[in-house]
Amino acid sequence: MFYSLKPFNPKSLIVPMLFLFGCAGSKYAATNKVYKNQAKGFAETIKSIPPVNQHIDSVSTDLQSFTGSVNFGIRKPNFVIIHHTAQGSLDETIKTFTLTRTAVSAHYVVSRNGKVVQMVNDYLRAQHAGVAKWGNDTDLNSSSIGIELDNNGDEPYSDAQIRSLLGLLGTLKKKYNIPTANFIGHADIAPKRKPDPNRFPWKVLAEKGFGLWYDQILKMPPATFDPVIALRLIGYDTSNLAAAVTAFKRHFVQTDITPTITAADKLILYNLYPKYL
Repeated sequence: MFYSLKPFNPKSLIVPMLFLFGCAGSKYAATNKVYKNQAKGFAETIKSIPPVNQHIDSVSTDLQSFTGSVNFGIRKPNFVIIHHTAQGSLDETIKTFTLTRTAVSAHYVVSRNGKVVQMVNDYLRAQHAGVAKWGNDTDLNSSSIGIELDNNGDEPYSDAQIRSLLGLLGTLKKKYNIPTANFIGHADIAPKRKPDPNRFPWKVLAEKGFGLWYDQILKMPPATFDPVIALRLIGYDTSNLAAAVTAFKRHFVQTDITPTITAADKLILYNLYPKYL
């Protein structure tokens, strides 16, 4: 459906993004002010010497001191988590992410027409992953960038949206040196709770270098092959095996998302899991 996408030109995003941010300036002036004040508060916390609320309770205060090192940095994202909004429009999603009571956000929202709205600085922790696990990482919010696709979960993803997404992913991968295997979906990290992004063209992304995919020619696995171990090595939380199998098939099979590992699924897993090692 998306295999004929033309090469992405990053300059094509500049004018639409400037236009969008310009229009959004007055409409979201109040929430932008809240964002600025919260960021300022974090900056004050970070630059405090000694750091606030970081004393060691069990060690006498006269045995504690602070000397600033010159060798440190800020948060470096290592994963990109892709979601669908399950909402009706870009404006609806922006509203959701600017209401305190929702307690959810994402770093970027990519609209159906290809417009990209950044909502959280890459170096800050957005609240998009929730209770999740991938491999040994149980705090994906702290280690990832969240991208929401403006999509109700049942509709096709437009060519314009996928082109803009590919441009964004290319920038993030280069800027933060994110491993190819670490472009994954919300359903992958939260298989018991989330189905998104549903019906998503993961193979197209993998062909562009964002995520992994299995080879065209697959070898029969040996009788000793354990697909559950393969799922775990890829990164899936197999504590609820049915949910993990469904999430895997939602990403890599799509034509069948039943929670049963078939012979065809074993072929894919046997080819796929070594790529993640």
